[in-house]
Amino acid sequence: MIDPLHQFTITPLTGINIGGVDLSFTNSSLAVSATFLLIWAVFTLCLRRGRLIPERPQAAAEMLYGLVADLIDANVGRSGLRYFPFVFTVFCFVLFGNLTGLIPYMFTFTSHIIATFTVAAAVFLFITALGIVLHGFAFFGIFAPSGVPKLLLPLLIPVELISYLTRPISLSVRLFANMMAGHTMMKVFAGFAAMTGSFCAVPIAVNIILTGFEVVVAVLQAYIFTILTCVYLNDAIHLH
Repeated sequence: MIDPLHQFTITPLTGINIGGVDLSFTNSSLAVSATFLLIWAVFTLCLRRGRLIPERPQAAAEMLYGLVADLIDANVGRSGLRYFPFVFTVFCFVLFGNLTGLIPYMFTFTSHIIATFTVAAAVFLFITALGIVLHGFAFFGIFAPSGVPKLLLPLLIPVELISYLTRPISLSVRLFANMMAGHTMMKVFAGFAAMTGSFCAVPIAVNIILTGFEVVVAVLQAYIFTILTCVYLNDAIHLH
């Protein structure tokens, strides 16, 4: 029997225990490290020969740059471009993390809620801190929108507060659930293909189609994650 959930098992590669705290380097840690190295390698190789008329690798890197810059400009405005490095880092980390998980025998760390929640929490804390730095205590006015009757404020403020605090949960769960469901489905159909052998091409064809679909989902989830980050950044800058 092929267990479709076995691929999500976190396995320690080195046993490290300090003061009763398990600090082992795991397959998930390895995947995160490999993703960072891959991002560095890709952009270093693509941009090492910067030219006015870019070659294909440089054009591909600039396309990603332009995509994120356009997202910030459309959702935040020109004032949001000063925070481009943060948004671009989040986009590349999620995108490459999703895509590297599709490589055979690679661990998909974005299919774990703890990994996606960590990224979402970093976005949440950065944006909250930015809002407080830019506006001081006036930032908390987003929980009481202007024009709302004062009688409704005791009801509206808790609702707005809960909605704000659940942002990292919604961000992380959306990414984790999509990646985990897609990889589980691929594993199930791969098991069907393995059991039927060469006698039936249908499961193999379906698995190829699912792989292409998962590539689209991986890119789309990174895109959605980045759009929502831009929307939250807009709230922090403009207090909408």
